[in-house]
Amino acid sequence: MLVFLIPLMLSNTLQSIGGTVSSVLLGRAVGEGALASASAVFPVTFFLVSFVIGLGSASSVLIGQAYSSGQAERMKATVGTSLTFTLLLGLLAAAVGNLFCRELLLLIGTPPAIIDSSIGYARIIFTGLPIMFIYTNYTTFLRGTGDSKTPFYFLVISTALTIALSLVFVLGWLGLPSLGLNGAALATVLATLVTFLALIGYLWWIRHPLALDRETVKKLRLDRQIVSLLIKIGLPTSVQMIFVSMAEIAVIVFVNAYGAHATAAYGAVNQIVNYVQMPAMSLGIAAGIFGAQLIGAGKQDRLDELIKGAVVLNYVIGVILIGIVYLFNEHVLSWFLTEPSTAAMAKTLLNITLWAYLLFGNSMIISGMMRSSGTVLWPMLITIFSIWGVEVPAAYLLSRQIGIEGIWLAYPISFSFSLLAQYVYYRLFWKNKDHGRLFDPPPKTS
Repeated sequence: MLVFLIPLMLSNTLQSIGGTVSSVLLGRAVGEGALASASAVFPVTFFLVSFVIGLGSASSVLIGQAYSSGQAERMKATVGTSLTFTLLLGLLAAAVGNLFCRELLLLIGTPPAIIDSSIGYARIIFTGLPIMFIYTNYTTFLRGTGDSKTPFYFLVISTALTIALSLVFVLGWLGLPSLGLNGAALATVLATLVTFLALIGYLWWIRHPLALDRETVKKLRLDRQIVSLLIKIGLPTSVQMIFVSMAEIAVIVFVNAYGAHATAAYGAVNQIVNYVQMPAMSLGIAAGIFGAQLIGAGKQDRLDELIKGAVVLNYVIGVILIGIVYLFNEHVLSWFLTEPSTAAMAKTLLNITLWAYLLFGNSMIISGMMRSSGTVLWPMLITIFSIWGVEVPAAYLLSRQIGIEGIWLAYPISFSFSLLAQYVYYRLFWKNKDHGRLFDPPPKTS
């Protein structure tokens, strides 16, 4: 798991570094208004991306089980169907985002001072969603086979391109005009496109089992059985992510009420949290993929060993990472924010919420393990209630009592409830069930 986890964590880190560099450039070179504009767009983008996150999660489970049980034909069919489905969702999300851009931003209470700049930034990001969706899904396919190194190598390329293009477009290097905020969005989209094309070419060149070869191209259609499984496993995850994104929208509505400085502080805190939650997210993904492979290989007896190892890694890595951030939070926040009052606000919010991501990681591992068998309904319901029954009401009530700090206090409260509920369901119901393959095993040959 550790061998798989290190490239996965580095991949997630690199993925965020490009966004961090853009945020630093926007916050320091263009201004905090630009950072606030980009931060205001994030919840809307996350809402649109939520539709494909569940699809990728389902694909990794199906590919993991097919791969470990030797069903190469079924694996390619899953790739073809998932890519087709993802492209259709990406085109739909791009259309909705562009058509209703202003309405979506107004709906979440984006401050009037940044609404126009936010719209320009958002439309570029929305236009690139189809290629972002497909690229993200392809890396999920590779990880489903246990290959976390190839996605990491190409994320190195993607991150380097994002940083280089951000410098060129945001600052106007190489004689090009300075595009400011819009340059950061353009850099992200172009870097993703170039990296995806390079990945497809590389997989074809090395004749990888998941390469987009002639056989896989023929399967670029909607296979009814696979679509049914993708919807069965992926829809609850997508619904969960939609509710998560809607909660982020609700949170930023609460934050926006405190003005553009609060929105900028929210953006800076989110950038740091992205790194802190990476081990948790990575371990949740790893537990799901390894769990699917163990089930596919008929080794259900090793699931206990898997979850114990993942939980230990969560607390060891999390304590080290969170401790470092607590020690150097003022310095880290200075990368994003130049206004002392905004930085002080962000520091307070960071101190309130950061430690709770240890609980978040534990909950993600339990949920990922259950999803590896196709058990998605109850993990979804628990997560949704943790957010909308606990986090959002707590954020609203506490913010009215003690101010913006109350919004961030809601996160530890929600994570604690989620961990307790996920563990109770895992221990009392899921653990003692027999978890069979989602696909029939291939016929034996003499």
